[in-house]
Amino acid sequence: MAASFQERHIGTDSLAQLEMLSAVGYDSVDQLVEAAVPDSIHVAPLAESSIPAAISERAALAELRRLASRNTVRHSLIGLGYYDTITPAVIKRTVLENPSWYTAYTPYQPEISQGRLEALINFQTMVSDLTGMTTANASMLDEGTAVVEAMLLARRASASRSSVFLVDADALPQTKALLANRAEAVGITLRETSYSEFAADDAALDAFGAFVQYPGASGRVWDPSAVIAGVKARGGLAVVAADLLALTLLTSPGELGADIAVGTSQRFGVPMGFGGPHAGYMAVRAGLERQLPGRLVGVSQDATGHPAYRLTLQTREQHIRREKATSNICTAQVLLAVMASMYAVYHGPQGLRMIARRVHEQAGSFATALADAGHDVVNDTFFDTLTVRVPGRADELVAAALDRGVTIHLVDADTVSLSFDEASAFDGEETDAALAAVFGTAPGAVAGTPAREPRRRWPADLDRASEYLTHPVFNTHRSETAMMRYLKYLADKDYALDRGMIPLGSCTMKLNAATEMEAVTWPEFAAIHPFAPASDVAGYLDLIEQLQRWLAEVTGYDSVSLQPNAGSQGELAGLLAIRGYHHARGDAHRTVCLIPSSAHGTNAASAVLAGMRVVVVATDELGNVDLGDLRAKIAANAEQLAALMITYPSTHGVYEHEIRDITDAVHEAGGQVYVDGANLNALLGYARFGDFGGDVSHLNLHKTFCIPHGGGGPGVGPVAAKAHLAPYLPGHPLAQRDVVAGREGATVPWHRNIVSAAPYGSPSILPISWAYVRMMGADGLKAATGAAVLAANYVAVRLRDHFPVLYAGDNGLVAHECILDLRPLTAATGVTVDDVAKRLIDYGFHAPTMSFPVAGTLMVEPTESEDLPEIDRFIDAMIAIRAEADAVAEGRWPADDNPLVGAPHTAQSVIAGEWTHAYTREEAVYPVSSLIRSKYWPPVRRIDQAYGDRNLVCACPPIEAFAE
Repeated sequence: MAASFQERHIGTDSLAQLEMLSAVGYDSVDQLVEAAVPDSIHVAPLAESSIPAAISERAALAELRRLASRNTVRHSLIGLGYYDTITPAVIKRTVLENPSWYTAYTPYQPEISQGRLEALINFQTMVSDLTGMTTANASMLDEGTAVVEAMLLARRASASRSSVFLVDADALPQTKALLANRAEAVGITLRETSYSEFAADDAALDAFGAFVQYPGASGRVWDPSAVIAGVKARGGLAVVAADLLALTLLTSPGELGADIAVGTSQRFGVPMGFGGPHAGYMAVRAGLERQLPGRLVGVSQDATGHPAYRLTLQTREQHIRREKATSNICTAQVLLAVMASMYAVYHGPQGLRMIARRVHEQAGSFATALADAGHDVVNDTFFDTLTVRVPGRADELVAAALDRGVTIHLVDADTVSLSFDEASAFDGEETDAALAAVFGTAPGAVAGTPAREPRRRWPADLDRASEYLTHPVFNTHRSETAMMRYLKYLADKDYALDRGMIPLGSCTMKLNAATEMEAVTWPEFAAIHPFAPASDVAGYLDLIEQLQRWLAEVTGYDSVSLQPNAGSQGELAGLLAIRGYHHARGDAHRTVCLIPSSAHGTNAASAVLAGMRVVVVATDELGNVDLGDLRAKIAANAEQLAALMITYPSTHGVYEHEIRDITDAVHEAGGQVYVDGANLNALLGYARFGDFGGDVSHLNLHKTFCIPHGGGGPGVGPVAAKAHLAPYLPGHPLAQRDVVAGREGATVPWHRNIVSAAPYGSPSILPISWAYVRMMGADGLKAATGAAVLAANYVAVRLRDHFPVLYAGDNGLVAHECILDLRPLTAATGVTVDDVAKRLIDYGFHAPTMSFPVAGTLMVEPTESEDLPEIDRFIDAMIAIRAEADAVAEGRWPADDNPLVGAPHTAQSVIAGEWTHAYTREEAVYPVSSLIRSKYWPPVRRIDQAYGDRNLVCACPPIEAFAE
């Protein structure tokens, strides 16, 4: 009989678990977990009425097929920042569907991340070149939130004392809505303008920043350089949201004088996917590099002076500085940024320019055809988008287009718009026939090459004269053979889950099963526009509502919104919901958010961006919230208390015994309890946030529910809440319908609290989590938790005689992760946590989480997906490393010349030149014999972090830099 999916997902079988239980001292997994989890929060088994019984992989795919069949794929001409695009098959197969790329973690260990770091520096170079800016980051979550981040950057970098931010009236509607929601919480005044009424010296341009959409949502292309100069003359900063494809033909934002450029790279080969995930971008002029939020890849050098890539300026920590935070963005959209960058590598500057010209030619030809047919084309300048005035007929034309397999955008009762794209430009016969029938135009205006060369439809002064993408990487890989080999070359440099365990505490690097991934690239999920009509997305909406119900059941909440497209955005959405709740009750003065000192930095950062004031609560020697200090802080802030944010199990990896007393104390003072769901993998099936006092939580689908980390993104961070907060959960003004339960009859407009550009965030990857829950069932979800907790306790027991386990809860047990204290080792031997992390690479492992939440420690999380031999291999490696450190202390090896401080070792380092080290070549690269047949060779030696910060280079280095 074939194994069930549960048996394939959970790495340890019953015999392995018996062996592990024997080491830990328990008879069963349930006995172990129930001894670890406080009695006061245990729950009955999950109800199968809400979580259906597990089904096979084949049956789950059949159900997904039925859901997919209820979506209708049409050629979308809606535009508004989302376009049909052609993903080169070599990128689809070799990146998007390749576990070497999608199962990798964030490149915090750069020596084993050189492949994806190179791909990201290609992305940064691509964005910098096209936007004409000095430095670009490694991607943002989407265009709308990138504009918000640009607004916040402008405020902190501006010399102006104004609180006003100017917003282009021709901006994308979702961006306007996002700006309105986010600006209100932090006291920014938005002023919408068309800019046409302003002269460059107009005092009305007195603002800390101004935002221009280029081209505009209507399609209009105009020269904003005079307005930009006027804003900058008054100390403000200019933000331009630019279409990357248009920039292959149009003057870049940098050449127009912009300070910040933002946008999306979606139309560079990334499917629409009903709204995401896609890689947004942000680039800045010289002088603003250290203000950039998010991640930034730079060039440094390794221990032998060879060029090497790394995350530079420590941007994650730089901006997420607890109560002094300037951004809560701690993630990126790496997998999608890799795809977009490889689209540019695949096509090169000539190919991109050809695509853009074809798109523009098609738009120009159809504009002429519309005029010939008597229609009023509103915008006489455009790149790809036409706005057409059709008095009283807009609804009729939209419906007629729908009947013919095309979707166009309904602007209002008298106006429609349509945006041409790569797919229509290169395969436009059906689109041409449909549009000819709808608008009464002559056939042939859209299909193929236009009969007559259309004139350029933007001001001549905006013709692009500058070069871009001149680096060899964008001009070399033209054949598919070369492209395939380049992608393989990069993937081989990296360490991902397809090589071995990534035991990262707090990050939950678990199996991303191939069956779960299967539906992501189906056209019925991948090729859908986020603003498609509701009749075309019935299957998507059903899937979303089912997954929301399941997540509500497993967490003990009443309502869930899947819109937040990262954990940080889920945090922000939950805190904004609390803020909205207090304001609706006349308690706008409640602005204090209590946060334990051990919390992840994004907690405090999110509170700041939700307009709250952070008050830090102490933790005791066991890592628990100091209940006495909590009560004192509540008493001192009773009238202003808005919320407590607490992670459960704690950031220290233990189940806090006093959790009910903590939540009760906050509620008694009129506050709300935010339970950070990052560690839900230690709780699922045994306890629920909503049952022990949680009012709202975000969940990480890229942790507990199997969405891959993708090298640092994508993620999904849905927010779940009790019924009283449901009206304040995220909605969207362009959503097909409100899918959040519990908002019936609410007086709050459900579409107001938007936190992501697309209505449902990153829905094209939701089938992954849907499939995981459907194939595991309630029993399987609980079994996964038990296996994860068992694995962590097994590691703790096996290693505690070699490395002290810093924190433990009831009965001396940990949750799903354990913190190994390396500080005594460092004091005794001089070997640091960095040395251990880098030496683990020589043993064939990605290091655990370093120095979080306590400096000088390693936080280990084996997850439920790893089998016992792999867990034992890690344990054995750690014990061997301890012995190596002891050898240093005993004088066998010098403190400055031993395998630990020399790690990691490349193949070149052990074969080139004379070996002069105090340890042997074999000790360097084959510390255990099992590596001889399965060695992972890091491509670079230990990277000099400080060098990269002192010598900031964040674009592709010249080929000569890699010459010996």
